[in-house]
Amino acid sequence: MRKAPMSTELFAKEQAILDRARAALATSHQEFESLAVGYERLLKQVRRLVQISDRSEERLKDANLLIEQQKLALEKANEEISRHAELLEVRVRERTRELAAERAKLERLVRIGITLGGVRDGAVLQETILEGALELSGADGAVLYFLDDNALIPRLARIDSLGLRRGGTLLPLPDLPAVPLRTEAGRPNDKDIVAAAVQVRRSLVVDDAYDQAPFDLSLVYQLDLRLGYRTRSLLAVPLIPRGAEVIGVLLLLNARDADSGAITGFSAETRRIVEALASQAAVSIDNYSLLEIQGNLLESFIELIAGAIDAKSPHTGGHCARVPEIAQMVAEAASVQAQGPFAAFALTSEDEWREFRIAAWLHDCGKVTTPEYVVDKATKLETLYNRIHEVRTRFEVLWREADIAYWRALAQGEADEASLARERDALKATLQDEFAFVAQCNIGGEFMAPADLERLQVIAGRTWTRYFDDTLGLAHLEVDRLPPDHPAPPVEEPLLADRPEHRVSRPSGETFLPDARMDIPAYLYNFGELYNLSIRRGTLTEEERFKINDHVVQTIAMLRRLSFPKSLRRVPEYAGAHHETLAGTGYPRRLRAEEMSVPARIIALADIFEALTAADRPYKKAKSLGEALKIMAFMARDRHIDPDLFDLLLESGIYRLYAESYLLPEQLGPIDLAALRGIVHGTP
Repeated sequence: MRKAPMSTELFAKEQAILDRARAALATSHQEFESLAVGYERLLKQVRRLVQISDRSEERLKDANLLIEQQKLALEKANEEISRHAELLEVRVRERTRELAAERAKLERLVRIGITLGGVRDGAVLQETILEGALELSGADGAVLYFLDDNALIPRLARIDSLGLRRGGTLLPLPDLPAVPLRTEAGRPNDKDIVAAAVQVRRSLVVDDAYDQAPFDLSLVYQLDLRLGYRTRSLLAVPLIPRGAEVIGVLLLLNARDADSGAITGFSAETRRIVEALASQAAVSIDNYSLLEIQGNLLESFIELIAGAIDAKSPHTGGHCARVPEIAQMVAEAASVQAQGPFAAFALTSEDEWREFRIAAWLHDCGKVTTPEYVVDKATKLETLYNRIHEVRTRFEVLWREADIAYWRALAQGEADEASLARERDALKATLQDEFAFVAQCNIGGEFMAPADLERLQVIAGRTWTRYFDDTLGLAHLEVDRLPPDHPAPPVEEPLLADRPEHRVSRPSGETFLPDARMDIPAYLYNFGELYNLSIRRGTLTEEERFKINDHVVQTIAMLRRLSFPKSLRRVPEYAGAHHETLAGTGYPRRLRAEEMSVPARIIALADIFEALTAADRPYKKAKSLGEALKIMAFMARDRHIDPDLFDLLLESGIYRLYAESYLLPEQLGPIDLAALRGIVHGTP
C-alpha cells in the first residue's frame, strides 16, 4: 500500500489543533472566531498546494523512470545499428571489390576485343584468343580447336603450371589427337565434352573430372598421365560467329581462385565472361577467314589473268608466273638484311607481301591490249601470218614471166635460143638471189647495213602486173583504208610495196597517261612491206615497238581504275615501273632513282632477268646464264637497274637457285662473280 505523503500528516495535526482551539473558544471572542476561520482557509489553500507538489514529484519520478527505460532502449538500438553498419560496410567493401573485379574483366574483355579486331595474322589471332581466355578466366590451361573436315583439330595449347606451349606463330602444333564429331557408327559424338559442345551449341562445364564426370574424359586422363598433370575442372565453349555454324571450341582447364590460387570450378560469372570472349573471337576468326578467302580468291583471279596473258602467246608463256618467283626471292633476301643498303627495308606484314605479289603478277596485265602477233613477231613481215609468202609469190610470178618472156621472144625470133636462155637463166638466178636476200632481211638481226637498205630499195623497184581486183573480199575496215584513187587492174605494182592502206590511223579515245613521257608515232600500225623489211634492228617497227611499250601504260591505267583497298594501294606503282631505270631513261614516265621504291626496283630487275634467260622467245636465241648476268652487270653499271639489288642477286645465290629450276641445262655454266662485280663497280 502506498504511504501517505508527509504533508498530509502535517496538515492533519494542524487541523486537529485548530479544531481543539475552536472548541475551547467557541463561547467567547467573536474576533478570534473570524481569525480562526481565516486561518483555516489559509490552511486549506496551503494543503492543496502541498498536495499538488506531492503529485508533481510522483509524476517527475515516473518520468525519470521512463527516461531511464528509453535511454536503455536507445543504447541497445544504437548498439544494433552499429553492428549492422559494420556488417553493411563490410558487405559494401566486398561488393565494391567484386564490382571492380567485374569492371576490370569487362575492360579486359573490351581491350581483348579491340585487339582481336586489329589482328591481321591468323596465328597471332589464335594466340590472342587463347591468352585472353586464360587472362579473363584465371584458368591454368587451354586448348583451341578448329573444325576441319568433320573433326576438331587442336591448333593451340597452353598449360601455365607446366610451362607448356604448343602451336602459334613459331612453335610446333599441339601433340593432341583430333576429336571426331561423329562416332565410327556415324552417330553424333556427344560423349567427348569438346564434340558435345559443338552438338549442343552451348557451353559445357565439368567441376571435377575424376568424380562422376558426365562425359568420356579418357583423352584427358591420358594427357594427365603423360604430362604428370591433374585436370579437375573443364569448360568447353563453342565458337559460333553471328549465329552461323560452329567453327571451333575453346577448352579451358582448371579454374584458379584469384586470391589463393587453388583449383576450383568455373563460376557462372566466369562462364559468362568467357562466352562473351568466345563470341567476339568467333566473329574475329570468321572475319579473318573471309578476308583470307577473299585475298586468296583475288590472288587466284590475278594468277588466272596472268596465266591468260601468257596463254595468249605460246612463246612467252610463263613470263607472268616466273617474274613473281624471282621477285619474291629477291624481296625475301632484301627483307632480312640487317646491314647495308637494305637494312631499313623489309616487307613484314602479310598485307605488304600480298600487295607485292599482286603487283608482280599484274606487271604485264596491260599486254591483254597488245596484239598477239606484235608480241610474237618473229619476222619483219609477220602480222597474223608471215607475209614473206606473198612476196615469194610475186617472185614466183616474175619467174614465170621470165619463162613467158623467153618463149615469146623465141617465138618472135628476137634472138637465138641460146642467148634468150642465158638471159632467162640469169634473170632467174638474180630472182633467186634477191628473194634469198629479202628472206634474210625478213629474219631481222642486231644490225642492218646501209648497203643492205640500198639493195632493198633496188629490189623493191622491180615491178609485176596485177590482173585481179584486190578490193574484193576485204573487211569494211580494210576498204575504209583504201585511197580514193586506188588503181584498178590491170596495174603494174612494185615488188615490195608501201601503200597508203598499209598505214592504220590511231583510233579516237586512246588511253594515255597524263604523266607519261613517250613519243607517240603518227600511226597505230604501218604494214608497209619495204618499211618493215628496212627495220635496222630486230623485227619491230616504230609503231609496233610503241605498242609493245604501251602495255605498261595500259597496265598503269587499268590498275589505277581498280578500287584497291588501302593495303593494296601501291600495286599500280610497283607494277607500272618495271621498264623504268634509275637513270631516268625508262618508260613510260622516265622515273629517276628517287622516284622508284625498292619493291618497284625489284620487279624491274626480276622482269629483266627472266626476259634475258627465257628460252621461249621467238625473236631471239636463249642466252646462257653467264651472258644474261653479264648484260645485267652493264645495266647495273649504267644504272638501268639497281646495282645494289644486282649485288644481292649474286651474293644471295638467287640467280643460281632460279637457273637450276627454270633454265635449260645448256644455259647453265660457271659464273665469274668477281668479274661481274668488276663491271658493276669499275674494279679490275
